[in-house]
Amino acid sequence: MIDYDTSLNEEQRQVVLAGNGPSMVIAGAGSGKTRVVTYRVARLIETGLYPERILLLTFTNKAAKEMLSRVEGLIGIDIRRLWGGTFHHIGNIILRRHADLIGYRSNYTILDREDQKDLIEACVADLSIDTRDKKSFPKGEVLADIISHTVNTGAETEEIVEKRCPMFGNTTDDIRKVSDQYRKKKKDLNLMDFDDLLLNLKLLLGDFPEIRSVYSGRFEQILIDEYQDTNRLQAEIIDLFASKNRNLMVVGDDSQSIYSFRGANFNNIIEFPKRYPDTRIYKLETNYRSAPEILKLANSSIDHNERKFQKRLRATRPGGQKPLVVPLKDVYQQGGFVADRVLELQNEGVSFNEIAVLYRSHYHSMELQLELTKRGIPFKVRSGLRFFEQAHIKDVASYLKIVANPTDELAWKRVFRLIQGIGRATADKIWKELSVSADPIKKLSDRSIAHMIPKKGISGWEKFCKVLDLISNDEIRRSPGNMIRVILQEGYTEYMQVTYLDQQERSADLNQFAEFASRYQSLDDLLGELALLGGVESEAPLLAGNEDESVILSSIHQAKGLEWKVVFIIWLSDGRFPTARSLENPDNEEEERRLFYVGATRAKDELCLCYPIISGSWSRTSLLKPSRFLDELERDTYSKFIMSDEIYDLIERADLSDVRYR
Repeated sequence: MIDYDTSLNEEQRQVVLAGNGPSMVIAGAGSGKTRVVTYRVARLIETGLYPERILLLTFTNKAAKEMLSRVEGLIGIDIRRLWGGTFHHIGNIILRRHADLIGYRSNYTILDREDQKDLIEACVADLSIDTRDKKSFPKGEVLADIISHTVNTGAETEEIVEKRCPMFGNTTDDIRKVSDQYRKKKKDLNLMDFDDLLLNLKLLLGDFPEIRSVYSGRFEQILIDEYQDTNRLQAEIIDLFASKNRNLMVVGDDSQSIYSFRGANFNNIIEFPKRYPDTRIYKLETNYRSAPEILKLANSSIDHNERKFQKRLRATRPGGQKPLVVPLKDVYQQGGFVADRVLELQNEGVSFNEIAVLYRSHYHSMELQLELTKRGIPFKVRSGLRFFEQAHIKDVASYLKIVANPTDELAWKRVFRLIQGIGRATADKIWKELSVSADPIKKLSDRSIAHMIPKKGISGWEKFCKVLDLISNDEIRRSPGNMIRVILQEGYTEYMQVTYLDQQERSADLNQFAEFASRYQSLDDLLGELALLGGVESEAPLLAGNEDESVILSSIHQAKGLEWKVVFIIWLSDGRFPTARSLENPDNEEEERRLFYVGATRAKDELCLCYPIISGSWSRTSLLKPSRFLDELERDTYSKFIMSDEIYDLIERADLSDVRYR
């Protein structure tokens, strides 16, 4: 028998020993959620419930395997008969058994993202939709995203288009036709995508009472992990599974609901007690991760959200130091400050692996990546590729390289392939003609080149020639930042809109790249710096320690569930974090505050909150105010560190006279 009194605290023990009926566990950050779920499953089996009568739904198969492995370690029996895994995994198991009821054969193929994109583009071709004007219609990957969100949220196509990509508002009818054709083609070809595994599972359980009776009767106990991340469709599936026995335990934290952009529905967790009026609510508020000062700040922040379950994280650890709020002149001083402190921490014995720098958006890490690279401080980027390795950055840099060096074959061919209708073979032909010219840019206007362009590529080619003509102008060329802005305004922004799901984030990256480029007085200086940084990155020795040690750079979304001894959160300026767009809607602002809460609770020992006061280049500057998430903190929850009188003067200029100098 498991000794629950020794293994669990009182809060955890109440959950593990809970009786039947619906229950909700609000599991605060660092409160031992995984431990509770593991012991709950072990307890159910220990009291005589057969493993095959238990359903455990998680968001990753890795999480399910980890939990079930721990259960086996606790009770010492084989529990492979237990139904555990992701919603998609369980859906696939059930659909293989009953596919014929919904018009499929049991040997259906599951499409991956690439196959899904290709099939959707085939549907566009089937419908003879004219996509020659790239402004008018999204590409396959963007269409897949729109279709996926309509499935997972239950919203109409018009609503999804307006919310996620309003530039395609006049093509909604065509998008709906593509969606219908895609659905039909999948059934004809016996194919399902990942969303179908959920949609068809709900169809089976909802439209076939005999199937619902089998599975709702089979699962005597149902546990859902990370319930705050479920979408509308997943919540409906859970309710169908639980419709007979109603022994449903959902575990999550409303204060860590941060994935609405993926379709997660905050209402699922916040309104659960309304759907199940007899719900028992348990709270795990004892935190085993962070120093009490960090938790005091996190509690102070989340208190400002109106829609929440009231809770208070309590530390088990002894007191440490207060979180630090650090205003800095600009993003370059911010990068320098973080790098300096990282080196100090290493000298104090803190491993690079125990340090993380978190941010709201990927582009917020650009200047820091540059600073760490120059100093030879090893780092890993969890929020995506290193800044200058990203496709959209390399695309725009290729335009600049052509102007700086018109004989750069690789740059020419990369840009050619951005033009619809121009493939590798056509790009090779055009380059062969340009390469023998004394002035390749001027040669673009020759008829010999125009005859090589396929009909569907003419519009894109004309835009490309216009862009090169503009950025080759002596006046514009004097400002690399303005060159980048012209490239964005004259076509590349449109290219991103139809090509990428995350075009808003990529646009933010490129706007930041333009600000960075504006620091340089010449194009050659900028490109030389970028080339040298690449060389430094590949050749710089590690400063000290294990070769695998690296500071982690991550968006907060990617950092959820992780922890480090020391955490920096950077770019805490209003309009950047929270984003300007989120401030248009109170629900979105509350999600941004939850995101800040998640970032703060990743820290175990030290938390440092940084924000720049000046944004822009020497020619275009603006003053930023600190994030409202900093302004609304109780004053005794942090210490403020102001590096110099210059910073103090800037704070006063930004009309922040309430900030005290120390």
